[in-house]
Amino acid sequence: MDEENLRIDAAVRSLADATQKIISLKKAKADSKEISAAKKAEKKTKKEVEALLKEQKAIREELEDLMKRRYFVVPSFEIYGGVAGLFDFGPPGSALKDQFLELWRRHFVIFEDMLEITSVCVTPHRVLETSGHVAKFADFMVKDVKEGNCFRADKLLENHIDALIESGAVSKEKRAELLTIKANADAYEAKELGEMLQKLGIKAPGTGNALTEPFPFNLMFGTQIGPSGHAPGFLRPETAQSIFVNFKRLLEYNRDRIPFAAAQIGLAFRNEISPRAGLLRVREFLQAEIEHFVNPKDKSHKRFSAIQDVKAYFLPRENQVGEGKCIQMSFGEAVKQNIIDNETLGYFLARTQLFLLRCGIKPLKLRFRQHLSNEMAHYACDCWDAEIYLRGYKWVEVAGHADRSAYDLRVHSKASKVDLMAREILPTPKIVNVVEAAPNMKLLGKAFKGDSRFVKGYLMNLAEADVLKLEQSFKSGPAKIEVNGKTLELLPEHVNIKKYEKKVSTQSFIPSVIEPSFGVGRIIYSILDHAMERKGKGKEKRTILSIPAVIAPIKAGIFTVTSKEGLQEIASRVRLELVEEGLAVQHDISTTSIGRKYAKADEVGIPFCIVIDDDSKKDQSVTIRDRDTWKQIRVKITDMVEIIRNLCRQKTTFIELAEKYGEFKA
Repeated sequence: MDEENLRIDAAVRSLADATQKIISLKKAKADSKEISAAKKAEKKTKKEVEALLKEQKAIREELEDLMKRRYFVVPSFEIYGGVAGLFDFGPPGSALKDQFLELWRRHFVIFEDMLEITSVCVTPHRVLETSGHVAKFADFMVKDVKEGNCFRADKLLENHIDALIESGAVSKEKRAELLTIKANADAYEAKELGEMLQKLGIKAPGTGNALTEPFPFNLMFGTQIGPSGHAPGFLRPETAQSIFVNFKRLLEYNRDRIPFAAAQIGLAFRNEISPRAGLLRVREFLQAEIEHFVNPKDKSHKRFSAIQDVKAYFLPRENQVGEGKCIQMSFGEAVKQNIIDNETLGYFLARTQLFLLRCGIKPLKLRFRQHLSNEMAHYACDCWDAEIYLRGYKWVEVAGHADRSAYDLRVHSKASKVDLMAREILPTPKIVNVVEAAPNMKLLGKAFKGDSRFVKGYLMNLAEADVLKLEQSFKSGPAKIEVNGKTLELLPEHVNIKKYEKKVSTQSFIPSVIEPSFGVGRIIYSILDHAMERKGKGKEKRTILSIPAVIAPIKAGIFTVTSKEGLQEIASRVRLELVEEGLAVQHDISTTSIGRKYAKADEVGIPFCIVIDDDSKKDQSVTIRDRDTWKQIRVKITDMVEIIRNLCRQKTTFIELAEKYGEFKA
């Protein structure tokens, strides 16, 4: 993987080896000089590890300071002290987010012919009860027994293990054991988590006090819909459910064709136990989610061949025991070897990688980690997370990819009594056995009056297995059914159970769902982390945000070298031409030196600077300076807009333009 990652990992391993060597020498009663030399080597290696970790922490703190100082992201309600896990985006942060979402839409929604919807954030209790969120959407929490401070149990365990490994005070065998525990931390049940916390002697951070046993804490924000108090609801914890409950209309809009994908960008809310990592763990966040509906028996993808040779780093579940080494292979090979379950899932993993690379994520700091068997929901077929290596945080999940099978549509269809099946035309007709419950409307009307239409809907939407179950229950008397919030008694004469053979030319099925889900805030932080670098020497040394031009919040800075008459007029004209093309610019009319203007532009990620000088009045030309190479070209003002537009759309590169126009040296 990336040189930076490998350097830290190698240093930590060397420290563990040095510590183990001292232990072995002492056991063997080796010469004191040899032991002393080993201790010196250990001390030296420990200093190297500490220096590397300190450097990572310093870079992280510098980035977070820059984000706040330049108003990319700041704590919400800052003048009141802020609220943990809530953040506001300032002008450059908002613009970066909007540019990111515009690219996401082009890359996924438009390119893949997806159907985009926008739905409400408030969700009725019944919907999230059906989906399983009311019962299971929880993290395990522990409390400081004296202070009452709350902590997420699995994160305490993971952080403690990281600290132990980085200390170098564990053997190779112990390191492998600890890494296996860490890999399973998110999947442990309360009892297992408690045992691990106790086994490793983990105490409350900051106080060293004992901790309670882990217990579940539901992460959803509850609310009431309306004033009566009889309609409980929640702020949605994900955007996916509103796509599932709109499936019937989406299918109709798509002219009943399968496969198809729906997408949504919207806010989600999770009452995180202890949000302490900036944008990486928040209580209100933006999601960009895709639900790709497909026949469960055919998960091939028509464009899979276009990405099958693309290579990526994978961390399959089998490799997560111990050191957790990645393997590099193509998506085609990964599907062929059943490492990835199916073509559609593999296709979206590849498309995600291509998208993240366009956003400036470094390829050697991106991997796909497969969920362990005990991490996945019981209904899931296969799940992979796109993880990005971040300085000071290590590997962080930014996008999940799950084959959720047909679970979601099945449970919502059953709970709502609405048919959420899709239909396909068969190549040749076939004979099938049909079992159905036909309501006797004359008797239903007399028995159930106003509820009869609900009983009719219930019977007509029963699956074959449920019809047979109803028939069996009639043998011992009336059958009790739940309809319209009531328990009703259904008699055998209320329904005619029919069994017959039928020639069909279509087949019905509940579609499976392949779900790529993107955490927008996490990816934006990752973009900034990977973009930040230091360049130059001495007085020329500066911090640069190398944000790709396609998503840069400001596309160009417009500067004049002096305040001489006529230059600002040209600058204003240049600005107008660019903004009329929808390109955001920063027109700096200050008398600051051009070098300082460049430095300020570099720090906020402006990819190109357009400079108007004394010659511009004569030759109607400007200088375009590239942020990443610090090279310049001289072009006519009439060509400038097209050049900037093509650079921002990634249709050309500055290197190509320098070859065409020649490098300009002032």
